[in-house]
Formats: sequence, C-alpha cells, structure tokens
Amino acid sequence: MTNQNCIITPAARQRLETQGYIGYTDTELGSFKFGIRFAYYLCGFIAVLGLLLTSPTILFSAMVIALMGAILPRHPFDYLYNHVIRYWINKPQIPLRTKQGHFACGMAVVWLAVTTWLFYAGLNTWGYVLGYMLVGTAILVVTMDVCIPSMIYNFLFSRKSG
Repeated sequence: MTNQNCIITPAARQRLETQGYIGYTDTELGSFKFGIRFAYYLCGFIAVLGLLLTSPTILFSAMVIALMGAILPRHPFDYLYNHVIRYWINKPQIPLRTKQGHFACGMAVVWLAVTTWLFYAGLNTWGYVLGYMLVGTAILVVTMDVCIPSMIYNFLFSRKSG
C-alpha cells in the first residue's frame, strides 16, 4: 500500500480528536481523513437532493440511513468505503465510528425527522431553513472537519470518550 500523505496540522488533529479519533498518528489520521468524511459527503448529497426536489421521501431515506449510522458499529456508507472505495484509492480501512459519530448521526435523525415532517405538512419554507442548516453542518465536517454535534457530545459527556 502506498503512503499518500495528507498533511495533518495541529488544528486538524484537534478537530479530528474532537470527533473521537484519539490515539492515531498524523500519518494514520491523514490516511483516514477522506474515509471518515465519506459518509458525510454522501449523506449531505442525499439531503441536498431531498431539499432540491422538496421530497419528504428522499429526506426520510436520509433519516433511515442516519438512524443506521447511529446504531450500527459503522455508518452504512463506511461499509461501502471499507469494502469498495478504499481499494480504488489505495487507502487503509477506516476505524469504527466513535461515540461522537454515533451521537452526530442521532442528531441528524431528529433533524431530518423534523425537516421531513415540515415538508410533508406543507411548511416548505421552514423545511428549507432547517434542511439547509443541516447541510451547512455537514459542509463544515467535509471541508474542515468541524463537527458541531461532536462538540455538543463532548460538552455533555466528556471530551475523552472515544
């Protein structure tokens, strides 16, 4: 396996540790970085699609995927990454989702449930507001590794939980 280095700055390390990825070297974090973000990319895409199409069905599907991410050891898209995608890009398997990651998925379940209901009830403006706030939260994770739900988890339960 080739070593395709991804520079991990102290700030990037701190943001990944906030998400619960503690005890890894810079090289390991660099090799995991895209894989850790992969589920957020796909979930964000599904949410945007649901919003653009004003589709409670697509948003409900995103909610079910988030629910599985909250209860399974790995997010459903982590399985896709670990068993298919990582071979194409020559990267190692990513670790199990952290407690912070499960919490983030749980928050997404509630957020998507309310957003879905708003569209179903015909309250589209509020659905767009809430939905695009969710998408904005996902964009922070995929672009800068800033995970607001992880920060909330750490505030509530302890930063060192992994």
